[in-house]
Amino acid sequence: MTTDGWIIGERSFSSRLLLGSGKYASMDQMFAALSASATEMVTVAIRRLGNPPQNEGEDLLSALLDQGYAVLPNTAGCTRADEAIRTALLARELLDGQTLIKLEVIGDATTLYPDVCATLKATEQLVTMGFDVMAYTSDDPVAARQMEELGCAAIMPLAAPIGSGWGIRNLANIRFIVEQAKIPVLVDAGVGTASDAAIAMELGCDGVLMNTAIAGAQDPVMMAGAMAKAVAAGREAFLAGRIPRRKYGSPSSPVENMLQ
Repeated sequence: MTTDGWIIGERSFSSRLLLGSGKYASMDQMFAALSASATEMVTVAIRRLGNPPQNEGEDLLSALLDQGYAVLPNTAGCTRADEAIRTALLARELLDGQTLIKLEVIGDATTLYPDVCATLKATEQLVTMGFDVMAYTSDDPVAARQMEELGCAAIMPLAAPIGSGWGIRNLANIRFIVEQAKIPVLVDAGVGTASDAAIAMELGCDGVLMNTAIAGAQDPVMMAGAMAKAVAAGREAFLAGRIPRRKYGSPSSPVENMLQ
């Protein structure tokens, strides 16, 4: 199994699977799933910190840090650039000056698609303020390139609407984004099962972030383990290099000098 790592901001990681911290039935279930996934980074919605799973009265942020997870604060719930910027500043204060932030600016309440224009605006200002921005965006290669040009630390295109479980709807666009990017690309949103994660990695993505696909599964802990295997397998397949697609069949055994 490959153990090649990747770098985001000023930190390096071995696991290419990032997990969310919402929607679990309990804090214990969440930590069991995190452990099974072998993830090293967990994203936390800063605006929802007052409502941890089951209101167990435990500080989610402190609990994650105490167990050695890298916390990726996000601006989930924000619908305007200025709102996202304020949330990012709050996250930096809560995490003792951490500059890494996942930027989300939602533009539509039904599909939860990002407001790309507002995301670009917030990205520009946050980068100027010294943040390492991981930007949640649509699967538009032009928008992805613009975000990289503004100084994003990573691009996070959706596979499908958040929580939909549809899998990657547009393989070509994700491939285009990966091929042009000089920064990490992580599929974020829409993953439904392990094969979706494997496909994202086979396309050359640097990682996959998911929440509902695990937290909403009938057995979240088992699904977390499956996702870890899928991400690792997809990465190995990408590095190994798949065979080209051919119009016709190609025999596995040589056809020359066959016994008559």
